[in-house]
Amino acid sequence: MQISNALIMTVTVMYLIDTNVISEIRKKKKANPGVQAFFQSADQQELQLYLSVITIGELRRGVERIRYRNDVSQASQLECWLNDIIRDYRERILDFGNTEANIWGALRVPHHENSIDKQIAATALAYDLTN
Repeated sequence: MQISNALIMTVTVMYLIDTNVISEIRKKKKANPGVQAFFQSADQQELQLYLSVITIGELRRGVERIRYRNDVSQASQLECWLNDIIRDYRERILDFGNTEANIWGALRVPHHENSIDKQIAATALAYDLTN
């Protein structure tokens, strides 16, 4: 049987990485095995991984909380790690704008809790990064 004029489609799988997941992989070999497996699989499959600008803000807050506690050494290490994340994901950090804000507002009714998580969820919905 010969197949002619076959249409070949490539589906690009994209994921929006949550703050706790990107933070977990920082632990390297001590990270949760499921998180390690996810990142290994994503690398092997060349999946596109994205971060929300909200995640960058959460990570920055974490660095500043450590700095505020006067743990200069740890803050410096986290600062370097955050800068690496921003550099590595520079083309894959998704903004939070008007569309995301409107989705976020709707997600908060009737349950207003977990505001930041819902901002990340709104980003995923706006960029169609949900299944």
